[in-house]
Amino acid sequence: MNHTKIILLILIICVTVTSCIKDEPANMECDILSASVDEAYAEYFYSPSNMTIGEIPSGSSQIVFKVRSLNVLPQTVPVTFSLSEGATISPVNGSAQDFTSGPVVYTVTSEDGTWKRKYEVIFREASIPSSKMNFEHFEEETPQANKSTKYHVFYSLDEQGNRQDIWASGNAGVAIMSSNWGPEQYPTYATPDGYSGYGLCLKTLSAGVFGELFGKPIAAGNLFIGRFINDNVMTAPLKTTDFGIPIGREPVRLSGWYKYSPGSKFTDKNMNVIEGRTDEPSIYGVFWRNTDENGKEVKLDGSNILSSPYIVSIAQASNLTSTDKWIHFETDFEGGRADAAILAEMGYNFTLVFTSSKAGDLFEGAVGSTLYLDEIEVTYAEDRP
Repeated sequence: MNHTKIILLILIICVTVTSCIKDEPANMECDILSASVDEAYAEYFYSPSNMTIGEIPSGSSQIVFKVRSLNVLPQTVPVTFSLSEGATISPVNGSAQDFTSGPVVYTVTSEDGTWKRKYEVIFREASIPSSKMNFEHFEEETPQANKSTKYHVFYSLDEQGNRQDIWASGNAGVAIMSSNWGPEQYPTYATPDGYSGYGLCLKTLSAGVFGELFGKPIAAGNLFIGRFINDNVMTAPLKTTDFGIPIGREPVRLSGWYKYSPGSKFTDKNMNVIEGRTDEPSIYGVFWRNTDENGKEVKLDGSNILSSPYIVSIAQASNLTSTDKWIHFETDFEGGRADAAILAEMGYNFTLVFTSSKAGDLFEGAVGSTLYLDEIEVTYAEDRP
């Protein structure tokens, strides 16, 4: 361990020890940790698991409940929140509010009264992602914990043209160690040099001294359908990815356009160079049952995304060679078939996953590896010729 790492480790230990021996001040956190709707309203949801939203990332400003139909939803519904210790919320926690005409804004105030955070709580009809997805739709986000940096957040449009916030990336985790960065300095960003218009750029970056110190020396560019749980970055990195959304159609084929160039030196999680190994990208889709035999929600994350027994089918692009020209890829979902009755009740989840370093979740890869993607298309069973 070099001198810089030793000094940084000492500073971390000193800060930790000092904070432990001081008297505990009033809590400054003002987060909603989870939100739930009472089981009395179960008929308005496809599954009981849709009635609770847990592990809400600390940077979130929206909480979205997916319901069967807004037309039959009662005019007012009570939502109960779990909050940071000592925090309070307005409107009153558990009070009935009207979600039929748009978002309801809640304000959380920290225990010490100094900090406030606003959340939009939204009830939205569960919709199906468009079969064609591009990367024209994005915006800049400034994380609340680090106002000196900005990164790109992507969203999609459903087949009616409504916004869907279905995409997530690891940019929020990288923001912890960035300073004065613009979007193009992050691992995941929109590029104007797409196959058609804007495209997606995923790049594997060095995580610097801070990352090396904690055995996380690289940050691979990634984008996936689901949620990124920022609070797990340092303690459980495989749990940062909460994959998937409910879907009422069965995917059978995944296709799109890509370019890829691997970095020059492949390293392991200790930054040892692995001679003879070349970095690879990863492009795949997964379709799975979202509840088990007892009705409990089935969640897939980095630890089981390709191995869960509840997976029905997987599509993995292969032979993704290094190329500076746009190349078309196409791969079928292989495995079982969906049950029509379960599908009609949104009983399956679906995700797409893209990354510039296939083993990036293990912090293995090559700094500089770059994957470009554009014009992604998912073919569903009813649309197949």
